[in-house]
Amino acid sequence: MKILVTGGAGFIGSHLVDQLISDKHQVVVVDEFNNYYDPQIKAQNLAPALASGACELIRQDIVDFKGLEAVFKTHSIDAIVHLAARAGVRPSIVEPDLYNRVNIIGTTNLLELARLYKVKKFVFGSSSSVYGLSDRIPFREDDPLFYPISPYAATKVAGEKLAHTYHHLYGIDMVCLRFFTVYGPRQRPDLAIHKFTRAIHEGRSIDQYGDGGTKRDYTYVSDIVQGVTSAVYQPFKFEIFNLGESQTVSLKQLITEIETALGKKAVIRQLAEQPGDVPITYADITRAREILGYKPMVKIDQGIPLFVEWFMEKEKVLTAQKN
Repeated sequence: MKILVTGGAGFIGSHLVDQLISDKHQVVVVDEFNNYYDPQIKAQNLAPALASGACELIRQDIVDFKGLEAVFKTHSIDAIVHLAARAGVRPSIVEPDLYNRVNIIGTTNLLELARLYKVKKFVFGSSSSVYGLSDRIPFREDDPLFYPISPYAATKVAGEKLAHTYHHLYGIDMVCLRFFTVYGPRQRPDLAIHKFTRAIHEGRSIDQYGDGGTKRDYTYVSDIVQGVTSAVYQPFKFEIFNLGESQTVSLKQLITEIETALGKKAVIRQLAEQPGDVPITYADITRAREILGYKPMVKIDQGIPLFVEWFMEKEKVLTAQKN
């Protein structure tokens, strides 16, 4: 197949692209390379895929319909995996209009182009943030999405509803995947595990919002990629699946895991809880296991050492380059 991956130079996207190439598919990556974080990091993420000859990179803003349509005119796309988005709860509170434009208009553009160019499969990267302040724990795909508490979460709810609309009207095979706190090698530098690891390694303090009791369902990136590829390769009509590890880890426990892997103690600066943050994310993955064949393998006590190992290797390379 020829598969279009939006956001394919990012953290999750680049791992997915590597797997798709390993599975003998041709990949077209659309990525804006915006300055949310250092674009050079994205270039490094995608370098192995581009070197393989099975991947083409197109630098394109998904909000620009005509620019995006040129991709579809040039390539006969069999499937779309739509991961491009403005991410993050806290930044979305500061710039809600930007999040609306990229996450809602950009998604609508891709759905419309899928319709126009008769793309048969569309996989949408959603988020556990859609559950917001749901009081049903663990979160299930059939929970009502009445309580998103950030613009980012609201845009992901909107994306899912748009996906369903295009399936209903045009019969596009549509799968929405709700990712739960993904981590692993290449993780964005602004995310907690990466930020904490760097700060502890460098002997700087880390910011702990609240008392450390908030809990997250941390999911290793290889498990996410397995779920995404399963969604691409199998026929569905319209489905929504949680992709998590189905276990919760408190912020305090997470910090302890990083300390253990680094062999260093954290200096903690405790701050007030942040608006838009939810107290817990916890995935019920029963449907994903039974229907999608999803099989998460990497627990937090395995995944954090793997991330720290990757982080330290990158630090060695950077130190050697400076010297």
